[in-house]
Amino acid sequence: MLVKEVMTPREKLISIDQTAPVREALSLMKQHQIRALIVDKNGQNGAYGLVTFKNILQSIVAEDGDIDLLNVYDIAVSPVISVSQYLEMKYAAQMMVKNSIKRLLVIDNNELQGILTMSDLIGVLMDDNDI
Repeated sequence: MLVKEVMTPREKLISIDQTAPVREALSLMKQHQIRALIVDKNGQNGAYGLVTFKNILQSIVAEDGDIDLLNVYDIAVSPVISVSQYLEMKYAAQMMVKNSIKRLLVIDNNELQGILTMSDLIGVLMDDNDI
């Protein structure tokens, strides 16, 4: 099984510009009931990023609750660890488990194809084992 058969495709992902305020990221996450946003690359040869609830919480603690001074690029992880959509699923799963990674961006030719999450992996396991 390939990553592309399990991943959440690009069309279903919510992204945000690097220069957006952190408050806007938090609002988008709440509105769409998601825990992470894709951070758009800053040009054709740039790198995609990821901003999560954990990044936002860390910034709130660091700034004593005042996140209005921060933009997404201040707190996002960029570049992020990524895999190809044509990678065997077992290798992506091994990478995630061995390195405690919850999300991998799926990127080919420096273009975002989707995201692979632990929830995607668990879903496959449950389907394969009729759980």
